[in-house]
Amino acid sequence: MGIPAWVWFTVAAVAGVAGFALLATDRAQRTARNRERRRWAALRGWQFEETDHVLPTRWESGAIAYYGVGVAKDVVAGSTFTADGRRQVYVLDHETGGKVNSVLVGVRCRRALPVVIELWLPSVPFQRDQMPDLLGPVGSRYAFVSELPAARKLITPDLVDAAEEIGADVTVVWLEDDWVLAAAPPNSTPARLERLLRDLGELADVIDPFEADPESDAGGEVHRPQFGRKP
Repeated sequence: MGIPAWVWFTVAAVAGVAGFALLATDRAQRTARNRERRRWAALRGWQFEETDHVLPTRWESGAIAYYGVGVAKDVVAGSTFTADGRRQVYVLDHETGGKVNSVLVGVRCRRALPVVIELWLPSVPFQRDQMPDLLGPVGSRYAFVSELPAARKLITPDLVDAAEEIGADVTVVWLEDDWVLAAAPPNSTPARLERLLRDLGELADVIDPFEADPESDAGGEVHRPQFGRKP
């Protein structure tokens, strides 16, 4: 005996209601994050932009290589002080395929590094096409680098100590060009992001100490953040 049509109709209706509820919940969470991020930016005197399609193209490694370029949502741009001076920062929701996979946090150095270094948690299935060379364990993370000799010079005990402070909720920390970046969980609060910015600032001070450039001024050069273009 076949299943009555009303049973299929009921199943479809229940599935539709469940799907609508999930979408509504996701939208509510998204709106709450947007308001929270916007208030945080206002309190810090930083810029806020809801969407930026260009900013993620600035980077090619770490979480960008793993998830894809995607779109930057709820972007905060400004500058913060580290022990060595003021540095430019970005905080953004990294969205790919309509889903936020992580919150990217970046602190800018004054000079570009000669090598890309990715520091991944061992629990992450980080294998991908064109993966950088495996250098080996660095503290509790595994280092993948674009050039082994140059990376070995940069990975000092101070760098390892600074990376260890970042926390096990951050899947990857990476150094690329003139940036130090990290991928935090999508539900990270402003308080967590503040701590992460401080930790990344300390890491930036390790690899880019201001006193290493006697020609620079005491505060160091800070690039003015701009949306809609590569910084």
